[in-house]
Amino acid sequence: ATLLIQQHGLNILTDPLWSKRASPFEFIGPQRYHPPRLSLDQLPPIDLILVSHNHYDHLDRASVFALHQQALAAGGNTLFLVPLGQKPWFTAIGITHVVELDWWQQHTVRGVDFVLTPVQHWSARGVADRSTTLWGGWAVLARDLHWYFGGDAGYSKDFLDTRLRLATRQTEALGGGFDIALLPIGAYAPRWFMREQHANPQEAVQIHLDLGAKRSVGMHWGTFPLTDEPLDQPPQDLADAKRGRQLPDAQFFVMPIGATRTLPVRPQ
Repeated sequence: ATLLIQQHGLNILTDPLWSKRASPFEFIGPQRYHPPRLSLDQLPPIDLILVSHNHYDHLDRASVFALHQQALAAGGNTLFLVPLGQKPWFTAIGITHVVELDWWQQHTVRGVDFVLTPVQHWSARGVADRSTTLWGGWAVLARDLHWYFGGDAGYSKDFLDTRLRLATRQTEALGGGFDIALLPIGAYAPRWFMREQHANPQEAVQIHLDLGAKRSVGMHWGTFPLTDEPLDQPPQDLADAKRGRQLPDAQFFVMPIGATRTLPVRPQ
């Protein structure tokens, strides 16, 4: 779920994870199947990092600490935007430039509005802290680009609620809905166990439609073996789901790891 978004003069990372394992341990746990296509020192200066929740495949201590140290060494100070209750975890590892938000709260950076939105999921770092901190998606709104980051989420009406909540900011006269939504399409099998917490590709297509996004990119697949489906299955299931809904490929696509996509600027 790690993506680099460059907009409005900002370099933004989502859920950065460069470690070999999505685990609290270096010697056990899901191991990375594909290496990152950029090393940490190849990244541009990171202004802001969005965290969706604190599961180990989304909040990686080594990665966020390295990014923090890298920013300080370059004379900067990366801002971390996190869901409610997560700031103490960052403070404990020496990261204090942190803003935590409740659902529907907004924080503005250089004219870009970041809104934490509700999704159906949960949080935990251990066995005794389940759902003691918040989780969510992120709606990012600026003059040049509106985008949405889904983090982890089971299908729910929260996505339609997000569209309705932001409707006055996304009228046709103002450029319409999200220019792109970054939606999870992996880690969904078996359905009896994963349905409540991870959408499958068919549900991701419905999320795309509920949000009213102009286009979506599938993420959260193909890197760590987390569930029962093969690592390369999500794009195949996504293709089937799009055919079933007669959705053009250009409206919902996947990208090779390390690929870049340039988007048009919103009408001013």
